[in-house]
Order: sequence, then structure tokens, then C-alpha cells
Amino acid sequence: MILWLNGTFGVGKTTTANALLEGSDWRMFDPEHVGYLVAGNLRDLDFDDFQDLEPWRALVPVVAAELFRFSKPPVMVAVQSVLMQDHWNALMAGFTAQELPVRHVVLDCEAEELRRRIEADQDEPDARQWRLDHLDAYESARPWLTAAADLIVDTTDRSPQEVAQSIVATFR
Repeated sequence: MILWLNGTFGVGKTTTANALLEGSDWRMFDPEHVGYLVAGNLRDLDFDDFQDLEPWRALVPVVAAELFRFSKPPVMVAVQSVLMQDHWNALMAGFTAQELPVRHVVLDCEAEELRRRIEADQDEPDARQWRLDHLDAYESARPWLTAAADLIVDTTDRSPQEVAQSIVATFR
């Protein structure tokens, strides 16, 4: 199974993933690495986001399935904001074709707390403005994201460990 953590930038997806992986035999799968591969090999094309490239959407399920079959973890945790519904649908069609089940978890947070976290982030201060600039895209995507989610977790007043425990309890 793939446990896909989705949500806006800065909501705590990576921190939650690390909490999920701590002390478990679960494996991380980073779709962004597939994006780097695709983008690096298509440098001559004009694009702003590798998610807009069809090869990324086609390759993510294939790479995930190959890694899953090779390493045989009980769960692979994917951390990636996907805010375009057609991109998400293409990924899910690919996972279905690979016969790899996906549980879609959307992490959400109250706007004021989310802005506070982004502003206070010391780990990636260079990402601050970029994250703030993408909050509107998340708000626009929120209706379809929540409709497509298997689980929505409000991270506003929870630690990453509490969020992880909630996710594990749901998908045991």
C-alpha cells in the first residue's frame, strides 16, 4: 500500500512522514525524485512544474510499484502536494494499473496557524515565500482534495506524532 500525504506546502507532510517511519518497517517513496529525473532529462522543454509533464504522472506509479515489489515494505509513504485534480486522477489511474492500492491522506491546518508555521520555519527559510505564494492554489484545490481523500487530518493543534498516530490507527 502507498500512503500518500497530500496538502498545502508547509502543513507538515514531511514531518508527519518522518514520524510515521520512526521505529517502523515502512519505507519512504519520494515522487519528487521522479520529477527531478524527468525534469533533468527534458531541460530543453519549457515548463514551470514537473507535475505538468505527462511522463512524471506516468512514471510515479511505475517507479513506486517497482520499488514496492522489490523491497516489499508493508507500506510506502509518499509525500507530495498534488493540487491539480487531473494530475491526481492520472496518478490514481496509474496506481490502479499497477495494482498498487493508495490511501490518500490530506493534511489540513487552520490558515492562521499555517501562516505562523511557514513564517517560523527555520529548516527551509528560502521556501517561505514560495509556500505563502501557493496558499491560494491549495484553497482552490481543497474541495476536490477533501472529496478524494480517504482521510483528512487537521494538524492545527496536533504534534506530528499525534497526526502520525491518527493515521496509523485509521489504516491498521
